[in-house]
Amino acid sequence: MTRAHPPLNRRAVRPLTVLAMTALACVGAFAQQDPAQYPAAAARFLDGELPKMEVAVGERDRDYFEAAMGRTVAFSEDWGFKSRANPALAGYRMCTDAVSDFVIVGLCRLMPNGGECEPGLASRFDANLRQCRQAAGR
Repeated sequence: MTRAHPPLNRRAVRPLTVLAMTALACVGAFAQQDPAQYPAAAARFLDGELPKMEVAVGERDRDYFEAAMGRTVAFSEDWGFKSRANPALAGYRMCTDAVSDFVIVGLCRLMPNGGECEPGLASRFDANLRQCRQAAGR
């Protein structure tokens, strides 16, 4: 003798469906982080931020840099390099360094005497950005 199961309560199923879809989206987002795509993602990130940074520097807008730092941290966490935790990105250090340094480079343009403003930082950033863009074009 088989027992019939009670019908599913739609109110109970909806949160489970949302939870399952959210979990799949998170897994899908993590699964999409192909290290070979990192240079292109880093270049897109920087190419989106740099024009905004230029405006902020011109307007002496320090608020931009606080928000940009948050976006930089989020980007680095998405790719797992915030604490150098993603060894698959080791070959793309030029991109990691460019992403890590761009906010500091902009702040140094506002406050050149800041403690983080070492003499070679801007030229090193430019070289890393150029190399990252080249890696993205491969």
